[in-house]
Amino acid sequence: MGVLDDLRLDGKVALVTGAARGLGQGMALGLAEAGADVVGLDIVPMEETEGKVAATGRRFHAMNRDLLETKAEGAAEIVAHCVSEMGRLDILVNNAGIIRRDQALEFGEDDWESVIQVNLSAAFYLSQAAARRFVEQGDGGKIINTASVLSYEGGITVPSYAASKAGIANLTRALSNEWAPLGINVNALAPSYYTTELTGAIRENEERSTALLARIPAGRYGEPEDLKGAVVLLSSLAGDFIHGSVLPVDGGWLGR
Repeated sequence: MGVLDDLRLDGKVALVTGAARGLGQGMALGLAEAGADVVGLDIVPMEETEGKVAATGRRFHAMNRDLLETKAEGAAEIVAHCVSEMGRLDILVNNAGIIRRDQALEFGEDDWESVIQVNLSAAFYLSQAAARRFVEQGDGGKIINTASVLSYEGGITVPSYAASKAGIANLTRALSNEWAPLGINVNALAPSYYTTELTGAIRENEERSTALLARIPAGRYGEPEDLKGAVVLLSSLAGDFIHGSVLPVDGGWLGR
């Protein structure tokens, strides 16, 4: 087999959270194009994602769940439902995320707790449930978390988001230390500023947008499609010796 064969995901099943739009939709489509069947999880309808995945000839199953309510028991139910519908689970992409903006002196309790729950706690519980399934199946698995350039930087007026993304980066390393011997790869992608709903307010602010674009060596915002190659690599045989990495897909932001 050659390297292109190693990148194929035929026969694999991937669970992608936050799959209705943005980065999650882009990654779900990339996985499907590489041959994986996809379970999408979101709190909103996923007809658009389903149509795009179906156009590749792969199966898509939608799960409407609220990760604000997802603890260990809920995560186990989500994984069990994936296996019941699709027969197995091979890849987990913890992509779902929310952001709240306010001055730290005024930052509210709900704005802290909700972001930590969705971005970090739910990702841990889903990773734990998926890893237990991978061990049961006996042939390993792949977990890809969505970190951020704010895993490395503090940002401005987004304390809970910055804390959650720094947490995701170190959670990725911690889980990989334990699970690499089990044949489970745990890695993360660190996007910069992409054309998604989360960055809408920033991109609509002409002054802030101009400053951001000047800071990105590639000279543009990222598009969800820019994550396809990286997520396929980390989900495939070609990425089997990659453990605990946080891979920037950032247009050069962190190198500036």
